[in-house]
Amino acid sequence: MKKEVFDAIKSELSYIGLLFLTLMIIFKIAFFKENVIVLLRVILSLFWLFVLPGYFIMLYWHEKLGFVERIIIGTILSAGIIGTFSYYLGLIGLNIKYHDILLPAAIIFVGLFINLRKT
Repeated sequence: MKKEVFDAIKSELSYIGLLFLTLMIIFKIAFFKENVIVLLRVILSLFWLFVLPGYFIMLYWHEKLGFVERIIIGTILSAGIIGTFSYYLGLIGLNIKYHDILLPAAIIFVGLFINLRKT
C-alpha cells in the first residue's frame, strides 16, 4: 500500500510542475518589468508555503477528490493552518524567521505520515 502512495505522488508531480510553469508564465505576464529570478523566488516561496503543504494535507483524500480540487482546497487550508500556527508559535516565543522553514516542512511531514498510516 505504501508503494501506491509514492506512485500517486510521482504521477502527480508532473501536474505540480505544470502548475508551477503556468504560474511562472502568468506572473511574467502580470509583472513583465520584473526579472525572471525575482519571479522565480516569489513563485517558489508561494509553492513552499502554501501549495506543497496543502497538497500533502489533501493527499489523504486522494480517492475522493480530483487533483485540481485537492490543490485549491489544500492551498487555502494550508494558508489558514500556517497563519494560525505562526501566530501561536510567535506567542510562545519562536522567532518569526524560523516559521517559513519549520511550518511547511512540519505540515508536509504530518500529511505524509497520516497518509502512510491510512494505507
